[in-house]
Amino acid sequence: MTPAPQATDAITGFTRAQDRMLDRYHVDAESRFVDIPMLDGRAHVLVAGDGPPVVMAIGGGMVAAMWAPLMERLDGFTLYAFDPPGHGLSDPATYRTETLRATSVGFLEQLLDGLGLVRPPFIAQSMGGLWSTWFALDRHDRVSAITYIGCPALMLGSSAPLPLRLSTIRLLRRLLTRLDPPSPKQVDRLAAIAGERFTDLPELRDLFVAYEKLPGTPPVLLALHRSLIRVRGARAEVELTATELARVTQPVQLIWGENDPFGSPSLGRQAADIIPSAELHLVGGGHGPWFTRSEAIGPIVTEFLHQQASPATNTRGGRSR
Repeated sequence: MTPAPQATDAITGFTRAQDRMLDRYHVDAESRFVDIPMLDGRAHVLVAGDGPPVVMAIGGGMVAAMWAPLMERLDGFTLYAFDPPGHGLSDPATYRTETLRATSVGFLEQLLDGLGLVRPPFIAQSMGGLWSTWFALDRHDRVSAITYIGCPALMLGSSAPLPLRLSTIRLLRRLLTRLDPPSPKQVDRLAAIAGERFTDLPELRDLFVAYEKLPGTPPVLLALHRSLIRVRGARAEVELTATELARVTQPVQLIWGENDPFGSPSLGRQAADIIPSAELHLVGGGHGPWFTRSEAIGPIVTEFLHQQASPATNTRGGRSR
């Protein structure tokens, strides 16, 4: 089916904003589309660099190109940064609380199969951290290590800031969308909720606006947020508990923003104590500290990944186009 002209214009605007973001950080990335049979669709993946493979799992309400400030700092790896289902240029999934774990695990397994990756390390943020943890638990032989940047979603009783929880109310969300449509100022307010500032990052701000203007973004985000949280907090069915963290036997690195409103540094310390093989690094910033602190974070992540990544065991012939 041919997209409507308005949708085509939005996709073009998003693609251009994505390219500007990558150019800003000198990331030479190739766009690939990987078949995901369970979605009857495809996932969009940005592939950059050369060396052992690393998968980058961004959070909900974000897209792969937003990793660009960190991608610039990760030399010596082939980076596979994907748009989550229904985000950016990836086809949508159905988000429901009762099937969310199966959806995320199935998606990641088929993504790795399509890319020809056997057991790569993951870099993950927020919802990407939740998904990567479930995948590491349910498909232990497919994940070699995890770097969390920012508090993983719903870890150890954490939830989301009140404005995000309130946005799960359908009527209120529609009203807010009408009163505060996508714009640079609106994105700045979203960034502030996450403990970040985009004042000096016009390409990132423009990418957020272009992403929000994609016609599929509003319904996907509403369904995703409602599957994870409600006004009074996280949904118990999808919380990441201490019992589950204790079963994560892969090496883990936690890089935690000192002002992360999704989870305080004390939560990071608690997680590091529970996970059998974990190291914690506190950095400045909030829920996306690599946006403004990639120069400091990059070497920390690079050292950890060089200890974990192996080109001999982590790739095989893949299916992508």
